[in-house]
Amino acid sequence: MSIGIVIAIAVATFAIGFIIAKAMSKGNLEQLKKENEDKLAEAKKKAEEIINEAEAQADILKKNKILEAKEKFLQLKGEHDQKVRERNNQLNEAENRIKQKDQTLKKKLAELADKEGKADSVIQSYNDKLAHLENKKAELEALHKEQVTKLEKIAGMSAEEAKAQMVEALKEEARTDAKQYVKDILDEAKVEAGKQAKKVVIESIQRVATEQTIDNVVSVFHIENDEVKGRIIGREGRNIRALEAATGVEIIIDDTPEAIVLSAFDPMRREIARLALHRLVADGRIHPARIEEVVKKTEKQIEEEIQEIGEKTCLDLGIHGLHPEIVRLVGKMRYRSSYGQNLLQHSREVSNLCATMAAELGLNVKMAKRAGLLHDIGKVMEDPETPHALLGMQMAEKHKEHPIVCNAIGAHHDEIEMTSPIAVITQVCDAISGARPGARREVFESYIQRLKDLERIALSFDGVQKCYAIQAGRELRVIVEAERVTDEQADTLSFDISSKIQTEMTYPGQIKITVIREKRAIAYAK
Repeated sequence: MSIGIVIAIAVATFAIGFIIAKAMSKGNLEQLKKENEDKLAEAKKKAEEIINEAEAQADILKKNKILEAKEKFLQLKGEHDQKVRERNNQLNEAENRIKQKDQTLKKKLAELADKEGKADSVIQSYNDKLAHLENKKAELEALHKEQVTKLEKIAGMSAEEAKAQMVEALKEEARTDAKQYVKDILDEAKVEAGKQAKKVVIESIQRVATEQTIDNVVSVFHIENDEVKGRIIGREGRNIRALEAATGVEIIIDDTPEAIVLSAFDPMRREIARLALHRLVADGRIHPARIEEVVKKTEKQIEEEIQEIGEKTCLDLGIHGLHPEIVRLVGKMRYRSSYGQNLLQHSREVSNLCATMAAELGLNVKMAKRAGLLHDIGKVMEDPETPHALLGMQMAEKHKEHPIVCNAIGAHHDEIEMTSPIAVITQVCDAISGARPGARREVFESYIQRLKDLERIALSFDGVQKCYAIQAGRELRVIVEAERVTDEQADTLSFDISSKIQTEMTYPGQIKITVIREKRAIAYAK
């Protein structure tokens, strides 16, 4: 079959289909039109029925509303009439009461007129009696003057003099009685004040529990085996000498099994030496260069720990707003002692005692606690010429502490005058903390002071870099700067130091002064 025939058949089929579809659509349109007309007629009929029904209901509703309005009007009118009647009754009653009061007033006016006549007669009688009394009074005054004149002649003095004498006698008697009364009150007040003061102090002490141990001057470093001792000593003792020179601690290695004794009066030096030894033993590399490196790192670590200790102490005591430098000094108190008593423990104890006592006396608890913690802050500052109380006060004033706190710090050893009760209780609590059994040891403190004086004398010479008092104060090691001090000057320096110690200090036995001069040549290969 050719393409032309196929196309012709397709066109014919399309034409026939189109004609059939058109015929069918025309018939459908006529049928739809007829159905719509029937529905429209039916809708119009229903609409007319709905309108008629609505009009009928509207008439009924209108009539009902009119009836309701009439009933409401009649009801309101009845209520209004009732109120009008009640109001009229009230007015009538009020008018009757007014008439009765008017009649009562008229009667009272009549009675008052009668009483007025009687009152005039009474007043006349009173005036007569008053005149009689005036006459009697004049007669009595004349008799009094006559009697006073007779008494003055008999007594030999005037009435004014007698009166003055009597008044003076009464004054003297009253003054004597008042003095005795005041004395009794003062005696009673003193007894009661003593009782109350003892009660407050005892209760404060009972509420603060502290340890009764004191700091020692030695620390024990434990090791796993005795082979470590040889490595710590080093070849010809170079390691132990380097460690002692770097830390200022005397390291005692004896036959005690698994233990090395670190001896120094300064707790911070002992702690640095202990931590440095721990690091060196754990690392295994022990030689002079490594020792110096580890000691420097340990000193830096101790400084960080000091800051943390200060912050933790302030947090534990609830003290806020301290300057970071004061917080650092508070932490530094951990490594200081006062007469053998740990300074930080002592300051915490005084702070708690001050808070307790301030609460009992109704004072500012937070300020008292702050003053108690900072009262010995001057002991960790380096200035041997100024009392520690004044040093602490100056530091507190520098960092804008409250004037009451500054005064309490400066006055707790009576260097300045006290200006507040907080200063008084700070001084009292300081004495309580230091006076309890086992808190302090006077001999130990004087020993520590002697060692500090030894180091201070050596540091006062030019060219001295470091100095350490060791062997319980029997030896003083002085490290000088090689650039500033020659070998000949080192000999002279040791003699000068020993002469000054003999002149200025009192000590048992003898003291060995060792001057160490070390020359180091350092270069870097790049």
